[in-house]
Amino acid sequence: MTSVLWFRRDLRLHDHPALHAAAEAGPVAPLFVLDPALLRGRWASSNRTAFLLASLAALDAALRDRGARLHIRLGNPAAVVPGFAVEVGAADVFASRDYTPYARRRDAAVARALETAGVRFHARRGTLVHEPEEVRGASGQPLTVFTPFFRAWGALPLREPLPAPGRIPAVTAAPGELPTLEALGLPPAPAADALPPAGEPAARRRLERFLAGPVCAYAETRDRLDLSGTARISQDLHFGLLSPLEVVTRARAAPCDSTKFIAEVAWREFYHHILWHHPRVLREPFQPLGASIPWRDDPAAFDAWAGGRTGYPLVDAAMRELAATGYMHNRARMVAASFLAKDLLLDWRLGETHFMRHLADGDVANNDGGWQWAASVGTDAQPYFRIFNPVTQSKKFDPEGRYLRRWLPELRNVPLPCLHEPWTMPPHLQEASGCIIGRDYPAPIVDHAAARQRAVHVFEAARQAATKASR
Repeated sequence: MTSVLWFRRDLRLHDHPALHAAAEAGPVAPLFVLDPALLRGRWASSNRTAFLLASLAALDAALRDRGARLHIRLGNPAAVVPGFAVEVGAADVFASRDYTPYARRRDAAVARALETAGVRFHARRGTLVHEPEEVRGASGQPLTVFTPFFRAWGALPLREPLPAPGRIPAVTAAPGELPTLEALGLPPAPAADALPPAGEPAARRRLERFLAGPVCAYAETRDRLDLSGTARISQDLHFGLLSPLEVVTRARAAPCDSTKFIAEVAWREFYHHILWHHPRVLREPFQPLGASIPWRDDPAAFDAWAGGRTGYPLVDAAMRELAATGYMHNRARMVAASFLAKDLLLDWRLGETHFMRHLADGDVANNDGGWQWAASVGTDAQPYFRIFNPVTQSKKFDPEGRYLRRWLPELRNVPLPCLHEPWTMPPHLQEASGCIIGRDYPAPIVDHAAARQRAVHVFEAARQAATKASR
């Protein structure tokens, strides 16, 4: 019997349970639906869509090598998927599970429409290592603290990763064409030239490079902004160019202790599980105190943060890296997020939206979880009184200033002792380095020590108000 394989965030052929199930049933018609609700909705991103389109082109090439091809359609999946299934005479539609509130509504609507058309819908695992229903506490409850989650998650057995199929028995229809960003109603991707190579083969090369050596130094180098100490596969996991199960399986087989790296993969899963069990977090903070914080209204401060003009080099370098590349190092993400929510006391949702607009790896669950963590309003978040000092973080994780000088050319000639806090330069050094504070590089828009004191006071008052309201 003919089946439709509906690709979503699983744009690969290796370890793809839905693909294997469809191929075992008979001829397969691979399908991808460009959904306007996602492409032009709340989290629209030209960078991410550009990477998606390039990944779809690579997927089509891989399918062609196996005797099939990818069919592209544009529209509401609840209409497009059943229509395509009828077009190719399919009895079944297979897809990998997805976990966001929108994805759950979409899949329910598609399943209802398929049932009306006499077509069965099958959702298979493959987007996560373990499903949200599988990771539970001792009494069967979902876990909202990472350490016990990681313990339970890591104790579950792993299935064997599936190989990529050889020939795929295929049925074809009108293939459709990949549109341009302009045709999709999106502006040009500002980071288009800096995006990493897209598609499963490129993602697998990145994984191979990491497993060939850097994984063994990951625990020591992952936070260094001036080193290539991370796997750099976040966009590959988001779009499913790599199977997270295969990533974890192969990391466990590394000739060294890879626990720290595996824990970072588990953090990704943790936030997906949180979103599955608590979908409200996309509209409100997980912690009650988050509703009591009087966030400031300061568009000029937000613009300075977003534009990399806060006067704090690490924050500014991070924001410029994001604008130029559609990526930001994880340590830099934490510092930049803390600065917005704590130093500036601006609503974390402003930063969440800005990141999603620019990040090629922008993932609804991970981005929301990370921002709520940094703002101390999420599940298992950092304590509200833990506020990153951008100068201390800069000195610790970019000790030679290579990251700062790369993204802040106006600081290129500033002596290293002053580089992390250039406003401390005496006038003669400012002249000698060609960097006059307030002219060539901004003075700090806030004093960190005073801003920290203000944030602690505001968050403590919010905590007390939330506690009182709960009585």
